[in-house]
Amino acid sequence: MAQTCALSLLMFTGASQFALVGVLAAGGAPLSGALAALLLGTRNTLYGLRLARLLSYAGWRRAAASHVLIDESTAMAVNRTSTAAARTGFLTTGVTIFVLWNVATAVGAVAGTAIGDPRDYGLDAAVGAAFLALLWPRLHSALHRWVAVAAAAVALGAVPFTAAGVPVLAAAGVALLIGLLTHFRVADLPVEDR
Repeated sequence: MAQTCALSLLMFTGASQFALVGVLAAGGAPLSGALAALLLGTRNTLYGLRLARLLSYAGWRRAAASHVLIDESTAMAVNRTSTAAARTGFLTTGVTIFVLWNVATAVGAVAGTAIGDPRDYGLDAAVGAAFLALLWPRLHSALHRWVAVAAAAVALGAVPFTAAGVPVLAAAGVALLIGLLTHFRVADLPVEDR
C-alpha cells in the first residue's frame, strides 16, 4: 500500500503510472517501466511550454505548479480569457484532481481486491471519455476537427505495432506538425489576409 500511495503522490500523471505498473506487472524490467512512464510523461513538457507564458509563474510557484500540470488542468487553463482566470482554472482543477486521485489511490490500495475488476463496471471507458470531454471544446473549427481525426487515426494505426505510450506521442506529433505547418503558412500571408 505504501508503494502505491507514494507512486501517486510523486508521479502524478495517471498514464505514466499505469505504464510503469503495467510493465512491472507483466514481468518487465524496472528500467523498461520507468522509460515507458517517461515516454508518456513527455507530453506534459509540451503542456508546460504552452502554459509557461500564460500562467506567468516563477521560482517555487512554477516548480509547485509543474506537479499538477496534467491534461485536465491544462485544458482548464487554456480556455480562459485572462491570466487570473487561467491560474484559477489551472490550480483549482490540478489541486482538486491531485487530492481526489491520491484519496482514491489509498482507497483502492486498501479495498482494491474487494472492488473487483473495473472493466466489469465499464470504468475502463472513463479515460477515453474524459479525454474526449477535454478535447471537445477545442474542436470549434474545421482545422481543429481535421487535426483531431488525423491524430486519432495515426494513434489507432500505431497501436498494434508500437509499445504502450508511443501511439499517444505519435498523435501529439501529428498535432504538432500540423500546428507548425499552419503557423508558417499563416505567417507567410500578408497582414490583411490573416
